[in-house]
Amino acid sequence: MAEENKNQQAAEQQFVIQKIFLKDVSFESPNAPAVFSDDSGTWQPEINVQINSANQNVGQDLYEVVLTITVTAKQNKKTAFLVEVKQAGLFTMSGFPDENKGGMLGAYCPETLFPYAREVVSNLVTNGGFPQLLLTPVNFNALYAQHMQQQQAATADQDTAH
Repeated sequence: MAEENKNQQAAEQQFVIQKIFLKDVSFESPNAPAVFSDDSGTWQPEINVQINSANQNVGQDLYEVVLTITVTAKQNKKTAFLVEVKQAGLFTMSGFPDENKGGMLGAYCPETLFPYAREVVSNLVTNGGFPQLLLTPVNFNALYAQHMQQQQAATADQDTAH
């Protein structure tokens, strides 16, 4: 009986990618053209990558998820380029328990958006006159789990402070 209910619930679950779109993009090269004639002669920048995601309910069972990737490259302590990409998607999710929606919105959807954002970052950097930059794959499940642990720890700290 429990197996039958589980199968029926799974059959009623629906996940659909409605649209994937570029919401915002920025490329800056504040020290160009000087950065291209660097005296060291070797391109070995210090790369800093920040990844964030946010989501909101925009309709019945419809969610917007925005993956923000910010990449800063510094050569000899001067900013060579700064890229920020906000890759977004609209996802329909119905029939999922609330405890599963968090993981879907916080890990699965950003994981779906990442290859699109990665391509935009690579194209912007190359079009900006710099060598190709390919971001390494990201384990969004691990990032989401880490975020949830931090939230639980913060909640526990607040509870003990009162």
